[in-house]
Amino acid sequence: MNPAMGLSPHSSSASSTAAAPAAGGAGPQGVFITFEGIDGAGKSSHIESLAAALRSQGRSVVVTREPGGTPLAEKLRTLLLGDAMDPLTEALLAFAGRRDHLRCVIEPALARGDVVLCDRFTDATFAYQGAGRGFDTEVLSILERMVQATPGLAGDSIRNPDITLWFDLPPAEAAVRLAGARAPDRFESQPEAFFARVADGYAARAASAPGRFVRLDARQERAAVWAQLAHALAERGYLTRAAA
Repeated sequence: MNPAMGLSPHSSSASSTAAAPAAGGAGPQGVFITFEGIDGAGKSSHIESLAAALRSQGRSVVVTREPGGTPLAEKLRTLLLGDAMDPLTEALLAFAGRRDHLRCVIEPALARGDVVLCDRFTDATFAYQGAGRGFDTEVLSILERMVQATPGLAGDSIRNPDITLWFDLPPAEAAVRLAGARAPDRFESQPEAFFARVADGYAARAASAPGRFVRLDARQERAAVWAQLAHALAERGYLTRAAA
């Protein structure tokens, strides 16, 4: 579950070119984009590329991650990835860090009109703790509603990503990519059967929110995966064709 090397807990940068204002003269609207997939799917390697493309359009971008993203959440990340614990404890730590992350980083960035690129979010908790560990998803749903409740949002007032980029890769291929890459954390060292369940969990989440999820075939070469990603974001108006 480690992000790619060089990805800081959270970083913000803006181009000197002003972003196009929204209708009515207001500033640009904040956008929340998450990257999901099993370990080894290659998602983290595309985050900075997308950040650079968005900045070239004049958008201010915050790059962040989960678990982590704030000093408190990074401490919880260390516990979550390194210490033995049961699935409920894993879920509680994940959502505790998420609450601080939302309050201190994500919500302020969206309020400023920034684009937030986050390496994992709540879908990962449902995939890893729910499907992978077999933990009760009803309990996860309760925690989701508690932690992500955001007054002023339309609909159910739960903060969810505007779009989720799901890097779908067969677990056997992910295992080959991870072999010898680095010292595995507590999740990366799980057997292939665990990741098969996690992959099924992601598929279930995607089926439940088809308008939010974009499935990317992560078996392809990096350039081909980027082309899928850029095309999907351009189609939805998040990225210009030139930047893509």
